[in-house]
Amino acid sequence: MERTAGPWARLHSIDQALTGPLTLPPEQRISQLLALGLAHSGDSVIWGGLAVAAWFLGAPQWKTWALTTFIGLVLAEIVVIAIKMIIRRQRPPGTAGRIYRKADPYSFPSGHAARAAMLCLLAGQLAPPVAFIVIAAWSPFMVLSRIAIGIHYVFDVVAGVMLGCALTAVLLAAMPLFEAWR
Repeated sequence: MERTAGPWARLHSIDQALTGPLTLPPEQRISQLLALGLAHSGDSVIWGGLAVAAWFLGAPQWKTWALTTFIGLVLAEIVVIAIKMIIRRQRPPGTAGRIYRKADPYSFPSGHAARAAMLCLLAGQLAPPVAFIVIAAWSPFMVLSRIAIGIHYVFDVVAGVMLGCALTAVLLAAMPLFEAWR
């Protein structure tokens, strides 16, 4: 996506125009820190830990969600990294989100957005209603925080959400295989 001419340049220009107003200025330090905390709430380590805890500590109705979610987190990580290594779109300029910039210099697609969409859809299908309500309320804010702290463009998160939806469809289709492990 880092092409300098033709349709890629036009798309990048549109993406920058959409992203700019959604990015917090560096002088809004408190807002930046709050958005960074919200951005970290979508980290795969947190959700992987919650899935493992739900498997071991949760009631029986949580086991299918936990196993499917854990498998989905691993699958999403592999697919997102593969796409990022192919596309190699640099993150927006800036210094916020240093840990993300060091560990992963590429922004397309957003793994956090893919994870949020997948978590929301899986919770809607497999988890108790309260889990779906909480995740559905949290996920759009976490996804927008990725843009607000300046580490993703709008198209990165849109592509991430679309990828998360596609991966969820794959996971739900493969669920009969997971049932045997439960």
